[in-house]
Order: sequence, then C-alpha cells, then structure tokens
Amino acid sequence: MPSITWGIVQGRKEKLVSRVIICDYLKSIGIVPDELQDLELPSTVEIMRERVDFLQKLGLTIDDINEYPLMLGYSVRKNVIPVLAYLERIGIERSRLGEFVKVYPQCLHASVVVELVPVVKFLRGLDVEKDDIGGVLMKYPELLGFKLEGTMSTSVAYLVNIGVNPRDIGPMVTQYPYLLGMRVGTMIKPFVEYLVSLGLPKKVVARMLERRVYILGYDLEETVKLNVNCLLSFGISREALPSVIAQYPQILDLPLKAKLSSQQYFFNLKLKIGPDGFARVIERMPQIVSLHQHVILKPVEFLLGRGFSVEDVAKMIIKCPQLVALQVGFLKNSYYFFKSDMCRSMKELVAFPDYFTYSLESRIKPRYERLQGKGIKCSLAWFLNCSDQRFEERLYGDYMEPESSGPSFSMGGKLEMLGSDIVSEEEEESDDETLYRRTVSL
Repeated sequence: MPSITWGIVQGRKEKLVSRVIICDYLKSIGIVPDELQDLELPSTVEIMRERVDFLQKLGLTIDDINEYPLMLGYSVRKNVIPVLAYLERIGIERSRLGEFVKVYPQCLHASVVVELVPVVKFLRGLDVEKDDIGGVLMKYPELLGFKLEGTMSTSVAYLVNIGVNPRDIGPMVTQYPYLLGMRVGTMIKPFVEYLVSLGLPKKVVARMLERRVYILGYDLEETVKLNVNCLLSFGISREALPSVIAQYPQILDLPLKAKLSSQQYFFNLKLKIGPDGFARVIERMPQIVSLHQHVILKPVEFLLGRGFSVEDVAKMIIKCPQLVALQVGFLKNSYYFFKSDMCRSMKELVAFPDYFTYSLESRIKPRYERLQGKGIKCSLAWFLNCSDQRFEERLYGDYMEPESSGPSFSMGGKLEMLGSDIVSEEEEESDDETLYRRTVSL
C-alpha cells in the first residue's frame, strides 16, 4: 500500500519532469534558463511557448529575453496584457511598447493599481501634462519602479527650496525626467553649490535649471570643473565667469579645450583678434565657441566690403560679438538706412556696433523719425539703448543716466534676427540701462 505522502511525491516528480521539458524547449530556441531555477514556471511547454511567442510579437528578440529571462515567469493574461494595456492608455504608442519593455522589462510584473497608477498620479501632481506622460516614461521607464517618498520627492523639494518655481517643475520633468532619479546629496546639491561657489546667485542657478534642467546631468568632476579651469586658462576673468555660464550653460559640457583652441586660432588668423580680445569676445558671447566659422565670416566680409578696415571690424566684434551671428540681409538693410537716410559717419558704427543688433523697422526707424521731428542730435547709443519709456523720458529731457549698480546676469538670447543655425529670442532691457548683452542660444 502506498504511504500517505505518495501523492505529494508523485506531484513533485511531475513538476520536476515538466520543468526539465520546459528548460529543454527554451534551450532549443536559444534561451538560457539558468536564472529561472528559483522561478515558478508554467505547468506545460505550450504555456511557455505562448509566452515566448507573445514577447516576440511584441518586438523582443531571443537576445532581449536572455537579457532579462525572468520575464518568462510572468503570466501573459494576468500580468503582461494588463500592464501593456495601461501603458498604451497613458500615452505610449502600441508600436513602441516592445521598445519600452526592452528598456524596462520589470514593468511586466508590476501591479497596475499598486505600482503604476501612483507614479502616474505623482507626475500629474507635478503638473506634467497628461499628453506628456507617455513621452516622459519613454525617456525614463525606470520611473515606474521608484518609490514616491524617496528620491523623486526629495529632488523636487530641493529644487523648489533653491528657488525653482513650482509651476516649472512639470515642464522640467517633461524635458529631463532623469532629474527625478538623481540623489540630492550626491548629484544635485554638489552641482548647485559648485555653481554658487563660482559667483552665481542661487536665484540665477534656479532660472538656469528652469530653462535647461538637463545641465544637472553634466559630470561635475570629469567635465564641468575641467571646463571652468579651461575658460580661466584662455583668459576669461573670474569676475566674468558667472555671466559666461549664465548666458550659455551648455559650455560646461562641451569638448571645450578643442573648441576654444580652434576658434582662438581662427579669430587671430582671419579677424586679427589676439588672445586678449578673443577672451573678451567669449565673455560677451560665449556661444561663439560653437558657432561655425563660415557663419562668422559672412558678416565680417560684408563689413569689410562696406569700407571698414580690418582693425575697425576687429574692434566692432570685440565690443559686440553678436555681429558675427547676424544674417547678412539684416546687416545690409540697417547699414543702408544708416548711410542713405541717417547720413552719419561710419566712425559712429565703429564706436557703437550694437546698432546692427536692433530691429530696423520696430526700433531704429521710428525712433530716428521722432528725433528728426524734434530736431534732436544725439549718439546712436543715446536713442537706441533704452526701453520705450526711457526713450520718451530722454526725448523730453526728463531722464538722467543712472550709474551702474553691480553685475547683472544675462541668460539666453536677445537678438531678434539671426543666422539659420541660431535661435533668436525676445529682446529685453537691463535694469541699470547699461549696454546690455545681446546673446544667442545655439
């Protein structure tokens, strides 16, 4: 007679035989089952074959499955299909679900209600737009595995604490969701504190992050600090360093030594601007390190063709580097109005090359006509370098020039029309009415 354990032993033997058969099947199609030893496998080869076929139809290869063979332990009906259906519902295209699973296969075993839904609600709570949720998760699928009370919450809290506008957190996450996975103590805080140590106020750093949060991903030790030292070695003054970084934060992650060396040689050879002049150019417009040399030459050749000497053009560029980013057509219209209508000396353009960076139709012409109507003679800077309100005050003699009161930080671009490789931004006025920087974002 069999013992009372006979049925249990018999069941174990059947499971063992079934496991051996399933492992043999997996080996026959190229899957290594070694990591599946402690995983509960389906009862039949047919079920395992169904799982493999489903994953392959999704777009995964045998190599992909070997990268994370544990996905074979997930039930297609109970786990995989509900997860994929939810991902599609929140904005991930069906055609990209396989790509998503390749990057983050752990999602197939997640509970939709307990693990996935809370993360999506957290993102919506940060003001990430509903239509952007899918894009955010495609960029950084691992977010679905984070604990809400951990890294994500502390990262957001720290950014708000240094002055980032809470309303900007959503767009920042949309642009660079990786910030939610960065530890404050080892990544975000050291980066922010280093920028502050260079002379950038925390409020300025906050504004930089609101616009270009991806700079948090720059390697502080291997890239950022080396590039700062590189700028100093090329003659950029420590006083100007904060302004350079505020204008063009991307400079911290460039192969900077090679770019600066190339541009410095080019400026010396073609524009007759030596190392000291080149350093002043970079201080006023750091984006020049990334500007193509053929773009720079076009406005230079135009100015030379109008009778300016090489020395005068060099002086103009050092004073106003934005000249080399202007389209020739923009320069041409402003120049011919200056010569034919204003009939002024070219020496004035050498003294105030910023004239070319103002809009002819919206600023130069209207203001010049006002001056003519009142019979006022003045310098180019006097009637161009001010807001509309200040111009009215100057026009009626109710305004006196204030003295400059400390450094100002200019971030982003202020040219209205630029070359095809450059992004233009709305013109702004500086608080102290000094000749403000007109920079461009590449």
